[in-house]
Amino acid sequence: MKIRIVIVIVFIFISCKKELVNQSKDLKKVSKDTLGSKEVLDNKIDTIVISKKHKTNKILCDLDGDKLNEIVEIVRGEKSGKSGLRILFGNGKRTDYFGMGNNILNQGFDQIDWAEIFERAPKDEIYWNNVNDEGDIVSVEEIKEFDKIKLLNDGIFIHAKESCGGGIIYLKNDEYEWIQQE
Repeated sequence: MKIRIVIVIVFIFISCKKELVNQSKDLKKVSKDTLGSKEVLDNKIDTIVISKKHKTNKILCDLDGDKLNEIVEIVRGEKSGKSGLRILFGNGKRTDYFGMGNNILNQGFDQIDWAEIFERAPKDEIYWNNVNDEGDIVSVEEIKEFDKIKLLNDGIFIHAKESCGGGIIYLKNDEYEWIQQE
């Protein structure tokens, strides 16, 4: 009897796999049981589901430049009821989460229900923060050349239509950055 219990425990242990997760600022610490849809976020078990609120809730883009597309999904934690992003890296070695109740890149929001536009920001395009420290919108003529950012890899563009607010999330030196687009 004891041998059967040990065998079952060993089988369960071998069957479950923990995902490696980037622990950059504002990312949730995550592990995932590959046998089900329950995920451990910040030591709390939650069920993560694809957002049905968003017309587009999945995009493909190469955030890290390895020529493998990442899958970026708008997801919702069923316990928190808040939306966020799940980034499944193309190499299968990393999954990152934003939002779902955690501040997103120090931008003052912890979910993205407001995002009506969700698309790939193509690499080699030039972007810039178009809001100054006082919160005023800056014209193209006011942007200095050294403040312009050329994306070396794809980014994630999220935006609200009505308020014209949003931004681009991209990787720079394996850290997530935000470009404010209003």
